[in-house]
Amino acid sequence: MEFFCYHRDRTGSRALRERLVEEHWSYMDRYEKELIARGPTFASDGETPSGSVHIVDLPDPAAARAFAFDEPNHQAGVYRDVLLRRWRNLLGRTMWDYPGGPTGGNRYLVIGLGPAPAPVPATAPAHDDLIAFGPLLSDDATAWLGTAALVRSPDPETAREVLDPGRYADVEVHDWEFGGRR
Repeated sequence: MEFFCYHRDRTGSRALRERLVEEHWSYMDRYEKELIARGPTFASDGETPSGSVHIVDLPDPAAARAFAFDEPNHQAGVYRDVLLRRWRNLLGRTMWDYPGGPTGGNRYLVIGLGPAPAPVPATAPAHDDLIAFGPLLSDDATAWLGTAALVRSPDPETAREVLDPGRYADVEVHDWEFGGRR
């Protein structure tokens, strides 16, 4: 089962996040084979961390909750909240398989939240710059609640266009970069 997890940073938690970087990476190393995508998001200044994205394939919802809530930054109070949803990998690949690679161009996390549960979409839009794309689903994966995408784009406004605005109550766009050990 695939899950989308977005930890949003608490204001003023950067120093704590920096102190815990090795603990965070060591924790994520345990999930290396299960990770579909990962990486930090940043505030509008492009430098201040604002969150952490993890898309992961785990056996069940209990394992996903443990993954999200046992994470060292979460345990220490770096994050203010967690968005954890079932997800479906409509591209059928990991971010490491993305033909554009980890560098060159701007990258964004785009989250669209639906106005109401709807039927689950079966395909991703034709778009060469999609790194990851899939629906955010109800716990039983029968209802569509929104969409999460990682996309290479020249700017946030163009990244937002990967989602049909008429289908969403709200669309968020966050600066994002490929994650992992540096």
